[in-house]
Amino acid sequence: MTSAGPLVGGVDDSPAAARVTARSSREADRAIRQAYQLSPWALGICLLALLVAVVLGAAIGPAGLPTVDVVKELLDRLPLISIESGLTERQQIILSSWRLPRVALGALVGSSLAMSGAAYQGVFRNPLASPWLLGAAAGAGLGATAVITLGLSVGWGPFNSIPVGAFIGAITGVSISMSLGRLSGRSTTGLLLAGVATAAFLTAIQTYLQQRNSDTLRAVYAWVFGRISTTGWSEVWLLLPYVVVCGAVLFVHRRHLDVLRVGEEEASSLGLEPRRVRTIVVVAATLLTAAAVSVSGLITFVGIIVPHAIRLLFGNSYRVLIPLSAIGGATFLVLVDIAARSIDAPAELPIGVVTAFFGAPFFALALWNASRT
Repeated sequence: MTSAGPLVGGVDDSPAAARVTARSSREADRAIRQAYQLSPWALGICLLALLVAVVLGAAIGPAGLPTVDVVKELLDRLPLISIESGLTERQQIILSSWRLPRVALGALVGSSLAMSGAAYQGVFRNPLASPWLLGAAAGAGLGATAVITLGLSVGWGPFNSIPVGAFIGAITGVSISMSLGRLSGRSTTGLLLAGVATAAFLTAIQTYLQQRNSDTLRAVYAWVFGRISTTGWSEVWLLLPYVVVCGAVLFVHRRHLDVLRVGEEEASSLGLEPRRVRTIVVVAATLLTAAAVSVSGLITFVGIIVPHAIRLLFGNSYRVLIPLSAIGGATFLVLVDIAARSIDAPAELPIGVVTAFFGAPFFALALWNASRT
């Protein structure tokens, strides 16, 4: 008798075939894990880019500081390191009282808007969602403007009433957008159009308040185009608690955002509570947007540009998107701020103008790519 071999057209269940199948399965599992894990190389590249941006942001300005001396001064401020930087006393005051607070504030605002954008995109399963498009930024701007124009700005630090007003406005904007979006059958296009309409309506109310309170017009006008300016570290301490707390919430829920990508029914079958996760993420992202808007005004497109760039470079998993968007957003806005104060020096362009200049074509490209998929 001849030994039995694999049937023609059947399944080869020989030990060699089993080993090949097991090896292929392990390789597939490894590829999936790598796609959903944050690569040390990606993290290192983003942190290096942020470090370069911070050094350039501290060195470049009307009173130019030598880049090498700035690096030495920053190293000298680290524990257990003592280096003579060569900066004069006046230059050290400029660096510590003006440049570093501005760089820190720009990094925190950029990180906040980019993380919020990535979180909104995960919650709504829409790569075009952002704080600006869903009405959160416009609502936050309206709330903060109302606090300023009505003379309600009280408190200190993170307990200032401006972020409270901005948060109420942002929640209102997102709620209106979501309610209008449901009328269109929860479609992506309907949600985006509802967000645009809501943002336009809230901006109109904000403009009305500005005109009714002309004595605060100059202060409120800066909100329309956004700005990164400080009188010290007060704005940084105002925003920092919100970034830490809300950023931690989004970071903890980054895996849940990956699960939501498969749909609500499938996510529920895996033991996730979609409504609870969506509520937590939306509240955290909205509070983060509100706090950023309360100190910087309406800086648009950061929540679209940065997450899309991270997707193109490092993958679609929210386990990667959330942390790298935080670093990438900080890097992006620090560099944009350098451009804003360098393009028309000694005058300074509103930072929102620069982000819109880059963001509008980028959004058009993202919309075109989304229409093809």
